[in-house]
Amino acid sequence: MDDWIDYYDSTHTIYASKLHRDLHFEVIARDIIGYIASPDAVVLDYACGEALSAVKVAEACAKLYLAEPAPGVRGRLVARFAPNTKIRVRSLDDLRTMAENSVDLVVMNSVAQYMTSAELDSAFDVIHRLLRPTGRFVLGDILRPEVGMISDVLALLRFAATHGFLRDALIGLVSTALSDYRHLRNKVGLQRYGEDEMIAKLGAAGFSATRAPHNIGHNPWRMTFVAQH
Repeated sequence: MDDWIDYYDSTHTIYASKLHRDLHFEVIARDIIGYIASPDAVVLDYACGEALSAVKVAEACAKLYLAEPAPGVRGRLVARFAPNTKIRVRSLDDLRTMAENSVDLVVMNSVAQYMTSAELDSAFDVIHRLLRPTGRFVLGDILRPEVGMISDVLALLRFAATHGFLRDALIGLVSTALSDYRHLRNKVGLQRYGEDEMIAKLGAAGFSATRAPHNIGHNPWRMTFVAQH
C-alpha cells in the first residue's frame, strides 16, 4: 500500500477538475450518511483521503474520526477541520490504541484495491476490535475480477455528463493515461475480489456480511458490503 500512499500524498491528477473532486466527495458523504443509524453515533472513515465533505457527515453523527495514512493529506485534514469539535483526525496506527468497542459505524471506501490481501486482513482485525457489537462496517467500492477499466471509464463519463464536466473528464482521462497513476497501476496493480470471496474474507475476520444493493459513490459496477460482528 505504501506506493499508493505516496501517490495520493503527491500532486496527482486523479480528478478531472475541481468540480469532479468536489462532487466525488459530496456523493460519498451522502452515501455514508445513509448508513448512520443515529445522531449519537460515533463514525470512523478508514483511509478517508481529503474528505472534503466531512462536515456534512459530522452533522449527522456525534463524533467523526478521519483516519488517513498519507502524512501530507493528514496534515491538511487537521488544518481544515481543527475548528470542528466533532471531527478528529487520526493516523492508521492511532487506531490500534483507540478503545475497544468504541465505534458504531466504520466506513472503508475505495481503499481495499490498494492493499495487499494481508494488509486488508490486518485492517479488518483493527476494525473488528473497534466496532461495537451492534455496529456496522461498510466496505465500499470493491473492484470485481470480471469488470475492467472500461467500466470505470464509462462510469466516470456518465457521472461527468450528468454533472456538467464531460469535457474535463475526457481531458482528464488522457492525462491519467500518461500519468504516474497509470504506470503505478501497471506496476503494482489493484486488488479485485468476487462477491463470495469478499464475504468469505470478512467471515474469516469475524464478520457476517452481505452485499449492499448499491455501491458507495458513482460507479455501479463496483461492490459495497455491509458487515456486523
